[in-house]
Amino acid sequence: MNALTLLIIRHAEKPDGDATGPGLTHEGKPDSKSLVIFGWERAGAWTALFGSGLGGTDYPTPQAVYAADPDSTEDGSDPSRRPYETVLDLAARVGLDKPNTSFAKGQEAALVETLLSLSGTVLVAWEHKAIISDILPRLPVSNESQLPTHWSGKRFDVVLRFDRADGGAEFTFGELYPCLMPGDSDKPLKSDPMDGG
Repeated sequence: MNALTLLIIRHAEKPDGDATGPGLTHEGKPDSKSLVIFGWERAGAWTALFGSGLGGTDYPTPQAVYAADPDSTEDGSDPSRRPYETVLDLAARVGLDKPNTSFAKGQEAALVETLLSLSGTVLVAWEHKAIISDILPRLPVSNESQLPTHWSGKRFDVVLRFDRADGGAEFTFGELYPCLMPGDSDKPLKSDPMDGG
């Protein structure tokens, strides 16, 4: 296998009652399946972190950016534009036309199969519950016991990083906390209480 660094993030902030305001498209039109203003700010922060070359070796610039298809799903859930919106500007910043949306929520097995065949640095934005239940279990990880087993609905600030050496078969996992926005945490996902979000 070729050397691969896989970076996985959750989509940015979503509507949550009156506390966050409405979801808005990138054109400012109300849309409950889009990011809230703070989420768009986080998308900009991710773009700066990963797309500027200033993230250092912890946050390398991706050559490929994947997001769940914003217009369809394969698991019966409603489509969400949030993963796509979270990395839309990042994809443009690193010279891509747009994020790769070849896979919809519910197609995580096919997504992971494709990811494992890649090399370089790849970033994936997805829905947090599906990351835990449908993506992480499919990745061959040498330190599997360190993987998070839940992802709080209140956390949008974590980077899951997987590194596979050239010729290696397994990834080494690390959890990163860039603390880009007010209120971001530097604590592991495992330390958060379970919630319904």
